[in-house]
Amino acid sequence: EMTKEIIQTKNAPEAIGTYSQAVKTGNTIYLSGQIALDPQSMQLVEGIEAQIHQVFKNLKSVVEASGGKLSDIVKINIYLTDLSHFALVNTIMGEYFMKPYPARAAVGVASLPRNALIEADGVVGVVGVLALRIRGAGDAG
Repeated sequence: EMTKEIIQTKNAPEAIGTYSQAVKTGNTIYLSGQIALDPQSMQLVEGIEAQIHQVFKNLKSVVEASGGKLSDIVKINIYLTDLSHFALVNTIMGEYFMKPYPARAAVGVASLPRNALIEADGVVGVVGVLALRIRGAGDAG
């Protein structure tokens, strides 16, 4: 039977709807989409630059609550209401991620919740546990 661990932190916006901030199953953590809500006020921060930073900060808080760090993200999906902001996303993302970078998709969308300009979600790989299991798997043969 698959076990699911729900990840929750007050350092990221509380889930406003029928979802969890993140769900861990096996060696994988699935991060729900984050828009640029300030976790304390639950208000959207102003302007594209501030929104990009807030989205990465929110994702970072959820990943850290799961016991991981941003560098453990293996795939990130970024949704933008205006793809002309993509260069700025790329620049700011460089402040939060170092090589090797995660796999990424960037998608232009018509609109986002609360009229946000950016949303991002991701998948985290729990590497230590995974490496251990793979190493142990060959021993049985």
